[in-house]
Amino acid sequence: MLAKTNLSFLFAIATAGALLLGCGTDDPPRIDGTGGSGAGGAGGAGGAGGTGGTGGTGGSTPGWALPACETVSGTSAVTFTLDDGANLAKTPGELQGIGYTYGLAALDTPNTLLAEHKGKLLRSGDAGCTWNEVGTLTGSNFRITAAKGGLAYAWAENGDGFYRIDEAGPHAFSTPAANIIGVGVDPADGKHLRLGDANGSLHDSHDGGETWSKQGTPPASGSFIGYRFAFDPGNLDHVLFGQSVGGGAVTFDGGATWKQSAGLGANGANLFAIAVSPVEGDIVWAEALEIGPDIRHIYRSNDGGLTFGAVVTDSADIKLINGTLLVPHATDIGVLYFVFGMEYNDYGTDLFRYDHMTGKVTKTHNANDDVSAIVASPADPKLLYLGLTVENGGG
Repeated sequence: MLAKTNLSFLFAIATAGALLLGCGTDDPPRIDGTGGSGAGGAGGAGGAGGTGGTGGTGGSTPGWALPACETVSGTSAVTFTLDDGANLAKTPGELQGIGYTYGLAALDTPNTLLAEHKGKLLRSGDAGCTWNEVGTLTGSNFRITAAKGGLAYAWAENGDGFYRIDEAGPHAFSTPAANIIGVGVDPADGKHLRLGDANGSLHDSHDGGETWSKQGTPPASGSFIGYRFAFDPGNLDHVLFGQSVGGGAVTFDGGATWKQSAGLGANGANLFAIAVSPVEGDIVWAEALEIGPDIRHIYRSNDGGLTFGAVVTDSADIKLINGTLLVPHATDIGVLYFVFGMEYNDYGTDLFRYDHMTGKVTKTHNANDDVSAIVASPADPKLLYLGLTVENGGG
């Protein structure tokens, strides 16, 4: 589907650019990050496939600017919005065939983003205006986790594909996991990372994925399906695990000890998606199927994942699926973005915004088959980059 724009979107671009610059300056924002007097904003909210927090490094990122364009060039897999998805920047054409853009990340290198679509690794150096192919990734359904020092890691969801990405492009490494379900990075060291597999094991690397060692102990035993490991962007030792029936578990000491998460359902839950706020690690969002009534909820925790309470429930107006994409706001601990999209009958995509302060859910709609990743601009969290999905061959 073709992303569209209109005059209100262009006005929003100009207004946001002026706000970013601040009062008392006539300097325009520049793509290369050298002009203008505006300070860098919050890091990307990140997220793909319900992981959240994987799209950006969080915190202030100096040098970033808003995209100085109205139309994206070089790819139709990524667009951006300044009004929570009501209006999208134009893309060069229509996505073709079947393809997903789960991998999308904003780096701490000014104005640099990475994306993956149908095996092609794409890079933008001008805040998302133009994109170029910089490599090929072998596997499928890659996520991208940004890391300190301009690094990033691409990992195949429920597969074994793993790449470290730097200025030279992607570098493939093997890992101990045949089915990766989460990657976290040390906020102070871009080459210190941890990986979780569907068997419930954590693995640690201090050299950017070249070598690995066992980390801690698994959070559960017996028969289960591991759905998700989620890592706190600000603390690599704070990790959550989502599984079938048993719900969730959390560790605050890098997997040495685990505690069962409470509040996900009296009869158990299938915990599909977890996302830790990049602002405050105590705030954790999750999406699960409560067993018994068999109803999906989005949950919120304010104690790091020890206890959860339902805040959004599946309904005719708010549709949740197994593995709903959850993306915490880059600067507001009370706001969560989530999506529902499908190709059937050209339904398109609903982009939801939940505000915990008011308890309200608002929605915008676009014609794309789905939005499979959301990352906030490090220049201004009002601007969201969207990774797009096509499932109907375009048109």
